[in-house]
This record gives sequence, structure tokens and C-alpha cells, in this order.
Amino acid sequence: MRVLLVEDEPDLGAAIERTLTQEAYIVDWAQDGLEAWGYLESQWTQYTLAIFDWLLPGLSGVELCQRLRAQNSPLPVLMLTAKDRPEDTAAGLDAGADDYLIKPFRKIELLARLRALQRRSPHFQPQQLQVGQLTLDYGTHNVSITNEGQDPQNVLLTHKEFQLLEYFMQHPRQIVSRDQILNQLWGADADAVSNVVAALMRQLRRKLSERGCDDAIETIYGIGYRLNLDHE
Repeated sequence: MRVLLVEDEPDLGAAIERTLTQEAYIVDWAQDGLEAWGYLESQWTQYTLAIFDWLLPGLSGVELCQRLRAQNSPLPVLMLTAKDRPEDTAAGLDAGADDYLIKPFRKIELLARLRALQRRSPHFQPQQLQVGQLTLDYGTHNVSITNEGQDPQNVLLTHKEFQLLEYFMQHPRQIVSRDQILNQLWGADADAVSNVVAALMRQLRRKLSERGCDDAIETIYGIGYRLNLDHE
């Protein structure tokens, strides 16, 4: 699940980013409205949710909402603001925000509102994702492998391994490049020279192989990787 966070207060932005990352969201954090619009113009379909602060340099959160809705984007937007007058709430919602959260707020409320918005997202995910003998459960954050004639076996994955496998299962039999994986799992500012993808791939393959799911991810040399399980 990928979120665009637009917040110009460094401490608050860092706290929100940390909270979302701990909940296995992938976060792109922009600190002004024009930077955020650059993300949205090129790749709004990659996001599950957006969080806009109201007062931003460049473009305000309200202006970002207006631009999104003018392009018929259904991306769910949570507006953050210190403005607490009813007319301010109405203005934010009328501009296209789906929900409104007044600062200061508690982490538990932020996450609950995001879960509610996620259910309205164009990328809303079912409780489980199944491809071949692999089952990924969003509710429990578990992955299991069911080999023929055997009971399901759980695979203990880290957050990043879970996100990597999820990405492959969402694109079965498609070739996925290293740069696509970097961008999807670490955001737009990922280190282009890092070998983190290869290291993560080795770990995921090893854990799948230990549960009898050998050669699930194929390397297409010079291009990328592909999940070769049957898509059910």
C-alpha cells in the first residue's frame, strides 16, 4: 500500500512517515505542493491514499485536491490542518478531500481514518491475495504456502520481504525491473546504485524455497524478475 504524504513541518512529517512505515505502508513524502503535484501528475495511479496538509508552500492542500478532482482522480485524500472552524471543514471537503483530521491528532486516529479511506480506494485490496500455492493475508500480515498433499505452511517475512512478494503477486508472470522494485518499496528517492534489491531477493527466495516453493521468482538477466506461479 503506497501513500503520498504532503507535509512541510519536518518533525510532524517524519513522525507520520515513521508511523506509516511501521504499519507496512510505502511512503513518498513531499514537503511542498508543487513537488507533490509532480508525483501526482506522473503516477497518481500508483498510490492507494494521499495525506495533504492544508497550508503548504507552492500549492496548498486545497489546491492539490482541486487539481486532482479536475482530472477525475478518485484517489482518497485525508486533509490535515489546524483549522477547526466548521466552514474550514466544509471548504476542505468541498475542494475534494474525503476526510479531515485536525491537528494535533493521535496516531491511533490517523491509522483508523486511513483504513476507512482505504476501503474506498480504487486500489482496495481483498483480505487475501492468492497466486498459485501462495496466499498472502492482509489482515494477519502472514504468508502461507500450500504444496500438493500438504497442509499450509507459514512463511515468516520481514515488512520489506512481504511488500516485495506482494508486488510480485500483484503482477504475476510480468517482468518487473530492479528500478520498479526500488521505486515501489523505497519510494521516488531510492538510491539508484544500491544492491538492496538483490539482497532482498535472495532472502525472499531462500525463505520460499525452505517451504518447498522453489524457483518461484525467475531472473530475466539484464531486464528484471518474474513470478512464475500459476495465477488463480
